[in-house]
Amino acid sequence: MKAIGFKEHLPIESKNSLVEFELPKPAAKGHDLLIKVEAVSVNPVDTGVRKSGHGILKQPKVIGWDAVGIVASTGDKVSLFKEGDQVFYAGSFKRPGSNSEFQLVDERIVGHAPKNLSIQQAAAMPLTSLTAWEALFEQLEIDPHAQTLNHNKTILIINGSGGVGSIAVQLAHWAGLKVIASASRPATIEWVTKFGADQTVNHRQDLVKEVRNLGYKYVDFILELNDLDGHWNEMAELIKPSGRIASITENRHPVNLRKLTQKRAKFAWEWMYTKSFYQTPDMITQHQILDQVADLLDKNILRSTLNKTLSPINVPNLKKAHQLVESNHMIGKVVISALE
Repeated sequence: MKAIGFKEHLPIESKNSLVEFELPKPAAKGHDLLIKVEAVSVNPVDTGVRKSGHGILKQPKVIGWDAVGIVASTGDKVSLFKEGDQVFYAGSFKRPGSNSEFQLVDERIVGHAPKNLSIQQAAAMPLTSLTAWEALFEQLEIDPHAQTLNHNKTILIINGSGGVGSIAVQLAHWAGLKVIASASRPATIEWVTKFGADQTVNHRQDLVKEVRNLGYKYVDFILELNDLDGHWNEMAELIKPSGRIASITENRHPVNLRKLTQKRAKFAWEWMYTKSFYQTPDMITQHQILDQVADLLDKNILRSTLNKTLSPINVPNLKKAHQLVESNHMIGKVVISALE
């Protein structure tokens, strides 16, 4: 089968930053599904893994952590899917990725694809939806079904127009929260407002002043999606006593949790891959979350964050997608569909 990956950690402009090669088609065993990949999207994790590292790999590494495809075959322990099902998923950090004709994925982290969306619209959703859902409803411990209670609570989402932010704004709005999303350009302000942000602030300015100018001394929840180091002091000041903060971004400096002591506030990390990486007992919750996300998409409660489509899935188009993501100006998601 065809696959696309890399052996060297190179800038995307370099000739060999991504290359096409042949791999044996894998066989499904146990809980695995063998998926024929139809569309993929590119996330910051793709560019980060491609760039980070030294030396030349012995075998090419296939990346890609978002896909829509058809179940081609199933392992002997599979109970959630059958051959021919259309599915969507974000995959595992420990296994070959979706930038190939076929991919093995554990059924417990796979969802039934939305029925009313195109494959491109669906491929934009798995990783960011899982991240946003787990951050809001598991790490921040917001009850998505307590809309009446949540109407009195406020969340600040830092970087609301990115891939995860675009979903988090929608899910927080659906859960009944008052949503303040940060955005710094007219296009991103328009984007987050379209997806349900009640108010916006500019993360390039002093966030404390920005939020307080809206009339809030503190916020109940903060979801940090870009530049933890740069925003930590602002978040510590803005979080309500007994409030909760969650972050998905890596920090260069130790987080000073002492700043939360007097407020008795909680801080949590969200890493979408944790469940599959450690094979946690609750790994199947990712299957359940994706099925719920598909249902919300089919009911138009959630909208796809697809913003650019490329075709077919080949080296030039994957390079273009990586460049778009690396620009840090990408609004929503970029998807590549249909193998040559």
